[in-house]
Amino acid sequence: MAKIVIEAETGKSSMDELRADIESSLDRHFPPFLQRTWEGEVLRISGPGAEGTMILVAGTLKVQAKLRPPASMLRQVIEHKIKSAFEDALGAESLTGGSGGAVVSVGSSES
Repeated sequence: MAKIVIEAETGKSSMDELRADIESSLDRHFPPFLQRTWEGEVLRISGPGAEGTMILVAGTLKVQAKLRPPASMLRQVIEHKIKSAFEDALGAESLTGGSGGAVVSVGSSES
C-alpha cells in the first residue's frame, strides 16, 4: 500500500474559508467518481483503490491518502494531481510568504 502526505501552508484559519475553492479545484483535477464527504472541518475522499482526508491544522492544509491497487499503480500521477489541486485552490497569493508553490512537503512510502 502506498501512503501519500502532502502539506501546504495558507493564511486561512478555517476550512469554511477554503471549502468552495477546494471543491472547485477537485472538480477540475479529479474524475467525477471520486467521492467526497465533509465531516465538519475534515474532507473525506475515496475512489477506486484510494481513501484519504484533507484537514486544515494551524494554517497548514494537509492531505493524507492510502492507495491500494489500482490507485497505487498511479501514485506519481495522483501526487501530481493533488499538488496541482492545492496550487489551484490556494493560489500563490494565499500562501504563507507568497512563495508561489503550494506544496511545502511531500512524503510517500510503500508498505
